[in-house]
Amino acid sequence: MKTIFSTIALVFILSVQAMAQQIEMADEMRGSGKIYVVVAVLALIFIGIVAYLFSIDRKLKTLEDKK
Repeated sequence: MKTIFSTIALVFILSVQAMAQQIEMADEMRGSGKIYVVVAVLALIFIGIVAYLFSIDRKLKTLEDKK
């Protein structure tokens, strides 16, 4: 039981440290303007996936209507 709590505490401490490093990286990217490029690329990927899903849905509806 004691090892479980120590393992959970270790994971928590490591995750807090990793989050702090990510925040510093985001501050650097925001400062240099690169964060906007990252956001734009993610938005384009998301829009592409949504468009692809809508096209698949439309094709499936036409196939279902034929049967």
